[in-house]
Amino acid sequence: MTQYHMENGAPSHTDITRLRQGQVGGQFWSIYTDCEHQGKDATISFLEQIDLMNRIIAKYSDVFQMATTAEEVRQAFSVKRIASLFGVEGGQAIESSFSILRLFYQLGVRYMSLTHNCNTPWADQSQVDEVNSTLIKNNGLTEFGKKIIIEMNRLGMLVDLSHVSKQTMIDVLNITQSPVIFSHSSAYSLCNHIRNVQDDVLKLVKKNQGIVMVTFVPIFITCNLTNVGTVVDVAAHINHIRNIVGIDSVGLGGDYDGIWETPNDLEDVSKYPKLIAYLLSQGNWTHDDIIKLIGGNILRVMEKNEQIAKELQKTMKPQEGLIDRKELEVYNLTQCRNLDMYPTE
Repeated sequence: MTQYHMENGAPSHTDITRLRQGQVGGQFWSIYTDCEHQGKDATISFLEQIDLMNRIIAKYSDVFQMATTAEEVRQAFSVKRIASLFGVEGGQAIESSFSILRLFYQLGVRYMSLTHNCNTPWADQSQVDEVNSTLIKNNGLTEFGKKIIIEMNRLGMLVDLSHVSKQTMIDVLNITQSPVIFSHSSAYSLCNHIRNVQDDVLKLVKKNQGIVMVTFVPIFITCNLTNVGTVVDVAAHINHIRNIVGIDSVGLGGDYDGIWETPNDLEDVSKYPKLIAYLLSQGNWTHDDIIKLIGGNILRVMEKNEQIAKELQKTMKPQEGLIDRKELEVYNLTQCRNLDMYPTE
């Protein structure tokens, strides 16, 4: 913490004490490094975080237990440990390589956000949807990007559409064979932020049987820089998404420790029970509904991805081949890359 001057950085919303107070039974550890690593040491920086996660889980093995399947989540829960799953937040981690994607899966990564706040050479991020954006566009998912989705389906790695552009969302939902996730996004109809999910896309998620995990990021909840919102505002997003996708396709994706501010009443991971109590008080949420919201739905999506992957692996070979060199050059990503495998022009 002191070496990297993080002691005065983003506020911490998570520790063992507060996880226990919040009755958290499982969580995705979001593995993330800044977009500036792309094309340089992105893969290294993500691997270092996986190493750190492994060391924390080993050090506190009475509290945390790594999980890579829905059944392993349930097993950890049964012995009162916090199921710990790995998610890579940003496709820059794989440096446009099927091999690295597969190796991340072998290391336990079970979802990958296709982008963070930067394009990959094969998928657009949400900021290309801003009015008058001058960012380079792939116009959604490229042909190479479609192969990434196919390989993720084959592996059983969840495709995460939080952070991507609307066209990328649509492109993925049109080709994926497995249910997708939005790991931390909210409802565009209630807050028209580019990071949120529009109603027409929500209808596609329902058809896909995926899940939208509602985030607590204030600006995605209220669209107001001076109003961080409350549990009531977060519940409104949950209810809106539920009304469109159904009770089986909504979840929670707080984004704790990834944000600077939180809504009032949801200041850290210990406050989840306040949200659940509020939903129950509304009268239209049953205990079975709550069980789906807080974990049942994401476990269903995981199991479906696992089942589909098992079938695909019977007939489908791993994806091979290189991304087109020109696609790397557009983003100026060739300086730190050995290009010997590309034919000379």
